[in-house]
Amino acid sequence: MNVLLIGASRGIGLEFARQYLDAGDRVIATARDAEGLARLNELGAETLQIDVSDPASISGLSWKLDGEKIDVAIYVAGVWSTGGALSPPTREAFDHVMHTNVLGAMQALPQVAPWVEEAGGKFAFITSGLGQISTAQSSYAWTYRVSKAALNMAVVAAQSDYPKATFIALCPGWVQTDMGGAGAPLTVEASVGAMRATLAKITRKDKAKFLHHDGQPYPSW
Repeated sequence: MNVLLIGASRGIGLEFARQYLDAGDRVIATARDAEGLARLNELGAETLQIDVSDPASISGLSWKLDGEKIDVAIYVAGVWSTGGALSPPTREAFDHVMHTNVLGAMQALPQVAPWVEEAGGKFAFITSGLGQISTAQSSYAWTYRVSKAALNMAVVAAQSDYPKATFIALCPGWVQTDMGGAGAPLTVEASVGAMRATLAKITRKDKAKFLHHDGQPYPSW
């Protein structure tokens, strides 16, 4: 199986690379710097240097994948932001979060999706339950919430343009990463293992769904 991981230099992305490679799959993985690329190369992944927050960097992804058939693509890249609605985000902080979490995904999607369609494959976008509008009860991580809600909309809106691929928004849960912190209930190994199992079992009837890491659907957006 051919797997593409976008933003895989650490945390969840790196664990996806490790687990898919251990399963005997071919992994193409992107990272933005030499240190991240080195970690992926050590695992045995094929690597591409891409900075998802920079449209000029990500613009060449399609031709780098020319001729590929991607069975599973996963947009993992994401950044965290704290702060709530009692004060406005700075323009710089807002742009950093939205460029990575939303614009990067929207730039990558039309470049990657045709190669996913070639395989009749699956394209997952790592999102968060904090982006679920119907359950929001505070403004905690305000800008991050907004970015993930926007990402969810981008995934759903784009699905009809790529009928031969299956897009999903996939929440990893609260995970013990640099972003999630040591007190999170899920190890990165457990979260990624569950997400891989979910991706293996979804079918075309799951198009444009918002799923927990274990495959359970969110009842609303």
